[in-house]
Amino acid sequence: MSAPSSAAPSRVPEAVHRRRWAVLGVLMLSLLIVVLDNSILNVAVKTIASPAPTGLGATQSELEWAINSYTLVFAGLLFASGLLGDRLGRKRSLLFGITVFGLGSALAAFSGSPGELIAYRAVMGLGAAFVMPATLAVLMNVFERDEQPKAIGIWAGSVGLAIAVGPITGGVLLEHFWWGSIFLVNVPVVLLALALMAWLVPESRDPAPGRIDLVGVLLSVLGLVLLVYGIIRGGERASFTEPGVLLPALGGLAVLVVFVLYEKRSDHPALDVSYFRKPVFSAAVAAIALVFFALMGVTFFSAFYLQSVRGYSALDSGLMLLPLAAAQMVFAPRARHAVDRFGARAVCATGMAAVALGLGAFAFFDADTPVWVMCLVFTVQGAGMAHIMPPVTVAIMQSLPREKAGSGSAINNTFRQVGGALGVAVLGSVLSSVYRGEIEPHLDVLPPAARAAAGESLEATLAVAEKLHADALVTPAYTAFLDAMHVTAYASAGIAAVGAIVVGVFLPGRTPAPPAPARPGADAPEPARR
Repeated sequence: MSAPSSAAPSRVPEAVHRRRWAVLGVLMLSLLIVVLDNSILNVAVKTIASPAPTGLGATQSELEWAINSYTLVFAGLLFASGLLGDRLGRKRSLLFGITVFGLGSALAAFSGSPGELIAYRAVMGLGAAFVMPATLAVLMNVFERDEQPKAIGIWAGSVGLAIAVGPITGGVLLEHFWWGSIFLVNVPVVLLALALMAWLVPESRDPAPGRIDLVGVLLSVLGLVLLVYGIIRGGERASFTEPGVLLPALGGLAVLVVFVLYEKRSDHPALDVSYFRKPVFSAAVAAIALVFFALMGVTFFSAFYLQSVRGYSALDSGLMLLPLAAAQMVFAPRARHAVDRFGARAVCATGMAAVALGLGAFAFFDADTPVWVMCLVFTVQGAGMAHIMPPVTVAIMQSLPREKAGSGSAINNTFRQVGGALGVAVLGSVLSSVYRGEIEPHLDVLPPAARAAAGESLEATLAVAEKLHADALVTPAYTAFLDAMHVTAYASAGIAAVGAIVVGVFLPGRTPAPPAPARPGADAPEPARR
């Protein structure tokens, strides 16, 4: 990543340029199934927790690791996979990743125990780690610089589609089929994506990658895995002071510090850390981390609010997210027009403020909040995100030379994933701690042996109350959860407000658009990179 970004960009070969929109469609399909899978699983956890044959009889800890094993492998390998894609070929990376993801999905569908499901989810995370950065890297290599903001907007909008389609698809499948169908549904989509990739997607790679920085790659994987593991454990334990949480988290940070110091001294670094000296680059990366920190934390507890407090089914909960997805799909492809007119600073700061407003609105939700109010809040959140993700992604990707697109995409997605994991862990811990403090005075009606388990979460309290016929606990449990949700919503809104300040200070204002480069003439075409 040492080539200057100010160098004249190489033109996209004419044969590739003609099919660029078809290629983008294939990339969106690949991204859709990777993002959709996690959102499907979130609505299926109750079913998987049920005893066989309905589910696997998974415990709360096993359910968390069914989600977290994917996150751990995915986040830990994102940077390394992006680097390998630049070196070995982004099309190869896509084909490998989507194949592994499909195999992991098929195996997960027929898991015979929670342990098997956790292992196969890790395999899916491995595949997804190669797919996610490759989609954005290929995009940067099939579109000219002037069209990249539009393409990235559409790419980001597909994430919004996945957010809505996942819970809705999961709800429909769970109403008609067994729990494994939520994974098996990936297989035909993977087969279709593989065929279209082989046909349409051109190969591209860094033409002069130099020696591989094996030490740097290993340090990045070890540091990220330890850090994310510590974050996940902190969320599970609702405490970040226990040795089992502090040691891996601090160890991961220490390894990442060593990684940065090593990269600064290396003559063939995997990551040119000098890019982080650019305020625009660093602010864009920070914005991605902060918005996903805030959003993933709220997404985590909103599922419990909709299903446990409001009594919605998994399908109904998925339908409630349609306004958020629709707003992203409508506004994300058009965000570039707002940036052209007002500048990235104003657009992203306004988007962050809208996200903060939407998150803060959860502090006023109760058991009877009208549906139209919730839909309005989700719409505001989706519109806000649509005006953040495309501009900051463009800022990151256009700061790097095209041949390093895989590494740039990996940086973008790594900070997004780590930010999201932190959001679930930290805000989940806030939710759990406040809930515990609120519900504990009401647990005296239970036998001493049942009190600890009943105080863990709203679901645990309701389950114990039903089992022991302690109906007096139900209303206090709902009240305690709503109070905890309100505190967590304020914390989420505060994080998003910090993000608004960061982008408002460091992102650039309105700048004149550079003239679009002319397409190469037919007399001197570049060979297509296949």
